[in-house]
Amino acid sequence: MTIEQAQTEVDNWIKKVGVRYFNELTNTAMLMEEVGEVARIMARRYGEQSEKESDKNKDLGDEMADVLFVLICLANQTGIDLTEALKKNLDKKTMRDATRHLENEKLK
Repeated sequence: MTIEQAQTEVDNWIKKVGVRYFNELTNTAMLMEEVGEVARIMARRYGEQSEKESDKNKDLGDEMADVLFVLICLANQTGIDLTEALKKNLDKKTMRDATRHLENEKLK
């Protein structure tokens, strides 16, 4: 699935199942909540915190998909073409960081 297709799929789902988009502020708060759930799994499963028994069955991929879903909702609501935005962002990073990482002793 392309990013463009994902934006269309989410929009169709919202219109058929979700009734309507939550407002942008609500979706922003939901995005933060979903990112927090990913952070919790990462900190406990891959970081130094111990993982609670109740967290051991959490699906990291599903939690990441929740983040992506809400991010796509926000993009759709605000008229952002995520394909174009990502292309521009990668171009910016490429120009800005052309030698930065190659010269970083910590990465060698």
